[in-house]
This record gives sequence, structure tokens and C-alpha cells, in this order.
Amino acid sequence: MLHNLKYTLKTLFRTRALIFWTFAFPIILGLFFNMAFSNIESDEQMKIFEIAIVDNQEYRENIIYKNVLDNLNGEVFDAKYVSEEEAKNLLEERQIYGYLYFEDDTPEIYVRKSGIYQTILKFIVEEVEQRKSIFSNVALKEGYNFNNVAADIMAKLDSDVLSLNNKSNSNLSYTVIEFYTLIAMAAMYGGTIGLSAITTSLANMGEVGKRSSITPTKKSVMVISKTLASYIVALCGIAILMLFLYFVLHVDFGDKILYVILLAMVGTLAGNALGILVASLFKCSYDAKIGIIIAITMFLSVLSGMMGITLKYVVDTNLPFVNMINPCNMITDGFYALYYYTTLNRFWFDIVSLLLFTMLCLTISSISIRREKYDSI
Repeated sequence: MLHNLKYTLKTLFRTRALIFWTFAFPIILGLFFNMAFSNIESDEQMKIFEIAIVDNQEYRENIIYKNVLDNLNGEVFDAKYVSEEEAKNLLEERQIYGYLYFEDDTPEIYVRKSGIYQTILKFIVEEVEQRKSIFSNVALKEGYNFNNVAADIMAKLDSDVLSLNNKSNSNLSYTVIEFYTLIAMAAMYGGTIGLSAITTSLANMGEVGKRSSITPTKKSVMVISKTLASYIVALCGIAILMLFLYFVLHVDFGDKILYVILLAMVGTLAGNALGILVASLFKCSYDAKIGIIIAITMFLSVLSGMMGITLKYVVDTNLPFVNMINPCNMITDGFYALYYYTTLNRFWFDIVSLLLFTMLCLTISSISIRREKYDSI
């Protein structure tokens, strides 16, 4: 296994096309991002944004939301408590970014257009819903009436559990989201490495594959060594990119750097697994497979917000299932959680989702490779 690992590492590092897509292309794209967003960064700093809350009977009786929104008011947003008609007028006149209307237990979010502040408002509601579910289950388990103990629960919660990070305008940047999608894209480009490593072991893909197929080495050992080697190479590419972003372009990764590294590593593993899946499933030439993995990566990156956070918001709102299975979105969403939230619930959810995606890809790939049979080599 060690011999196969060393041989695969040497082969991968000598493949110029793979080195370009894994090491050079993300850095080049990062430079373009920096040039494009440098002026925007200085002109449009994050600020406390204006929203409205329809102050009806349903809102006043919703203890959880009332406490949370009061806690965030003045720190994350500036809320106006108005009637439904006034809220509609404020939104129409563009005096607010959106408003919340309480009819049932969960508020409806009304916005005129999508954007970073509208996305933050959506994230706040999602976070509260997650907390409510946890507290409701605890209350049910302990035999309490949730509505009776809700006020006590909220009073005892630490304020930073339900609030977004209170960062100053100098530290909070929404253009950093584009660099998060760049890291996600680079992690997915690690799939080209995994694809190349596995493809060379397939007998129908060339002389190297034929020789590999008739060696006494177990196929499982060969696949594991090639997968490990491709992961190591892909990690080197991600490490170089993140060092470049941090020390050269001065991208702010926040104060949870170990979690950032963990997310990048798991994301790279998911990208590697995707490449292995493409290599094992598609019966076409090596160049065609490379084209397929690059096309998939770019498409997933666009959906996760690479061409602007607006599209991500639209997809999250109208087709949430699409981004729930999108590994690029899982990575960028994990970065959002680290950057905007003090809690790690959302972050760990994205980590687990990426690991499940990886396991699914590797399982399908393993089944496909085992079923490979040839009339002759």
C-alpha cells in the first residue's frame, strides 16, 4: 500500500493540468475577486439594517420570538413595530429591507428583493426555529408544558446563544462570502485529483490501468492508496489557497480558525469523493471525465453564491432541496455559520452533511468499481 501511495503521489504531482486546476486556478480567481471587490468593500460596510415587525396579537403572544427579536434589536437590525399595512408601505417605499408577519407559530418573511440583509433575516428565523424544536423536545421529555416554561427558558439562555456575532463594521464583510465560495470551489476541484487517481487504475482507460488490473495487489488496497494520495494532493492545494487568501489578500476567516481548517478538510474530502464517483460511473474518455467534473463543480459553485449571494438566496427560498444536497453550499453555509453565529449547531450540521455525502459517493463508487468486468485486457 505504501508503494502505491508513493507512486500515485509522484504521478499526480507531475500532471500539469491537475496542478493548474488544483493549485493555480483558485489563486488566479482569488486575485480577480480581490480586484473586483476591493472598492465595494470600502464603499459598502455591513451595518445595522432596518426591518419591520407586524405588532399583532400573534406576535405579542409568541414569547420565544418576542424575546429573541427584542434581544437582537439595535445590535443586528433596527426594528419598527407597526401594523401590517404600515409594514407593506415601508417595504414598498424601500425604507426597510423586509418585515415579519406572525399569523401562526412561525413568522412569514416578506422582502422586496433578495440580498445579504434579507438572507441574515432568514437565517435568524431558521436559528430560532431550531432552538424552539430543541426546547420543545426537552419540555415534552420532562413533562412540562412548553408555553408555560418558555419565558423561564428564554430568561436563562445566554444572550450569545441566539444572537449573531456583534462585529464592528471594520471586521464584518459580506464580500468575504465570495472567497468562501472560492474555497468551496477549490475543494470541489479536488475531485479532478481523485478522478485522475482512480481512472489510471481502470483497465479500459489505458496501459497503466491494464497493468494495474493484473497485478497481485488487491483492488481494495489499490483504491484506498490512490484515494489517500489524491486527498493529500488536494489538501496541499487547499492549504496553499487559504494561506494565500489569509496572508496576501488578508481575507478575514474570523477567530474560529481550527473550525475553518476542519471545514476545508472535510469539504476537500467531499470533493475528492465526487471525483471518484465521476471516474467510476461515467464510461467515457479521461478528458471527457475531467470536463464533467469541472462543469459540475462550476454549476454547484454558482448555486452556492459564487456569482452573487442573490442566487443562493433564491435557491434556498424556492428550491431548498437543491442546496441541501449541494456540497459547495454545505461548505459555504458552514463558513457563514462560523462567521455570523456564536453557536456551532449549523456548522456541525454542515460537517455531518458533507461526511454523509462523501460516504454516499464512495459507496456507489466502490460498488461500481467492483462490478467492472472486461472480456479482455
